[in-house]
Amino acid sequence: MEYQILNTSTCLLVLLVFIPTGLGICPTSCKCSGNDRNVDCSGRNLTVLPQGLQDNLTYLNLSFNQFVDLDHQLTRFTNLRTLDISNNWLKNVPAHLPKSLWELYATNNNIKVLQKLDTAYQWNLRVLDVSRNMVERAVLINNTLSSLKFLNLSSNKLWTVPTNMPYNIETVDLSNNFLSQILPGTLVRLQHLTSLYLHNNKFSYIPDKAFDQLSQLQEITLYNNPWSCSDNQNIPYVLQWVQGTAARVVGAPCADQPWPWASTVPAPGQPTALDSSPMIKGTKAADREPTKVTKTHKQFKAKEVPPLVTQSHPALFPGTERPLLRSPDGPQEAAATRTILVQDSTAGNASLAPATGSSTTPMTLSITSGMPTNYSKMPQSTTATLRKEEATPSARVPSRASRWQMGLLCLALLHTLALAMD
Repeated sequence: MEYQILNTSTCLLVLLVFIPTGLGICPTSCKCSGNDRNVDCSGRNLTVLPQGLQDNLTYLNLSFNQFVDLDHQLTRFTNLRTLDISNNWLKNVPAHLPKSLWELYATNNNIKVLQKLDTAYQWNLRVLDVSRNMVERAVLINNTLSSLKFLNLSSNKLWTVPTNMPYNIETVDLSNNFLSQILPGTLVRLQHLTSLYLHNNKFSYIPDKAFDQLSQLQEITLYNNPWSCSDNQNIPYVLQWVQGTAARVVGAPCADQPWPWASTVPAPGQPTALDSSPMIKGTKAADREPTKVTKTHKQFKAKEVPPLVTQSHPALFPGTERPLLRSPDGPQEAAATRTILVQDSTAGNASLAPATGSSTTPMTLSITSGMPTNYSKMPQSTTATLRKEEATPSARVPSRASRWQMGLLCLALLHTLALAMD
């Protein structure tokens, strides 16, 4: 009796050890892990599913094989979370996939249409990658794929941005297609979208208000599209949207081309030829007529030039490369030679520049001809106060009071001489 019990125990032990291998829980052509629930059968030139796969698989990799049709063959894997069927010869997404899927990778196949039934019941699907196929049409049913976060339809043959994309989606890659239009309302519901890739397509413009509802967008790619930069009816929307969005725009349209429809009026705060140079007061050269340029070489010397609030646009002297400040009527020449002391006026510029705490530093200019004239026509608000003094001393001319005093003195002397002669 004891001998029979011992033999029975031994047989049971042998069955427990060898039966799983005999039943082929992990197919010999695959690699398994995680209690044989994670199965990798990639790169085996398979045309049919290997025998011995458990029904409770959670991960199945069938990529880089020779599968042509997997319809109805994967339905039994009701616990499957990740399915990779990339790089095969599939003509469509396998029918009746398990509803437990979280991630589906079907890149680089021969899929031509994404049918509505392919994703109709995939409520748990979070990642759908059907890139590098020949998809010409992607049909999505409204209010399906409610868990989808990532949709990749890049490198296909789409002509129109797919409609009815799930409202919770965060990343959409439609690059490398033939997209040329966005139908009204296509992107209206995508208020959680953070990344949108539209580069390498056929867009010539973006319809008005197409991007207005993308409030959470963080990045968008628009490069390598044939934008109609001269179309003043349709192109302004996307150009203005790019200027106003907080998202990172990679490849802004028409960035290297002028906008013929844009206004030529400078934007507020933009320096112009009239307001960009420092204003100057108190020079007598403003009342003089421009004189002919002499052959004397122009000089423009500055010492410790203080920073100016407004940016100056330099003009060039005739025949020299030294800068000359612009006047309202253009650069003028004057033959006078003067030494001018320029001092920054903090009182007149307090509203334009913040106080720096540094002391005022004078600037001395020595100019021989080439002094701009007509400063009297410039605005009276100044950013610099100018004080001048003559460079060469001139002959002192007596005033009228001095002439009267000398005349009276002469009369007094003549009267004294007359009395002495008497």
